[in-house]
Amino acid sequence: MIRVAVTGAAGRMGKTNIEAILQAEGTELGAAIVEPTSSLIGADAGELAGVGKLGVKVVGSLADAKDDFDVLIDFTAPQATLANLEFCAAHGKQMVIGTTGLTDKQRDQLNSYGDKMALVFASNMSVGVNLCFKLLDMAARALGDDYDVEVIEAHHRHKVDSPSGTALSMGEVLANALGRDLKECAVYGREGQVGARPQKEIGFATIRAGDVVGDHTVLFGTEGERIEITHKASSRMTFAKGAVRAAKWLHGKANGVYNMQDVLDLN
Repeated sequence: MIRVAVTGAAGRMGKTNIEAILQAEGTELGAAIVEPTSSLIGADAGELAGVGKLGVKVVGSLADAKDDFDVLIDFTAPQATLANLEFCAAHGKQMVIGTTGLTDKQRDQLNSYGDKMALVFASNMSVGVNLCFKLLDMAARALGDDYDVEVIEAHHRHKVDSPSGTALSMGEVLANALGRDLKECAVYGREGQVGARPQKEIGFATIRAGDVVGDHTVLFGTEGERIEITHKASSRMTFAKGAVRAAKWLHGKANGVYNMQDVLDLN
């Protein structure tokens, strides 16, 4: 059995990750970590996640659980994730990271840990979304510069980063396929007299409302037709199942930074 720990265990994704670990074959919950000031420390992790008593007590730091897990699933915040990477690298652990909103510098820091440990890092752990990445690459290469490209994403009101990490990953896939630099061609929203649309823009539009789990659409448009590739998540369980799948896949892997395309053998 692979012992999996969940950090941010009191959050929406944390609770769903715990449930997914229990549903999967070959994995068990080794530890559940919350902030060191949390009043939930000492509670039963299963009761916290709403799945019944498990006998795994919630702790306030990775150090308190260092002997209890093999792989850590982390969907927290950039600074916390980097601190958790340092701990896991020092103690021979592996990580599955779904944290979004990292700066370029923070992503460089994350990638530097590939020399010390095996980890999976992806902006979206959903199997469906990662299949969409593959489809987007194929579509962009086939359609080329004759089609305008727009990325539209919607999430719940609590999401703090914009555009979503998934939308940005879609933009990177599209830019690479089209031979463009996303930093130069991306446009994040439009307002006022912006003029006609340049041919090689990749546009992003963001919606934040209610309890939307995650919707992403890429629109390819040209004179006479448009093509849309859409993924809609109706439950966080799709992300959690992907994360647990990645945690199982990591077992026995050499040091390196992998992504969900590797996990799903889509590369």
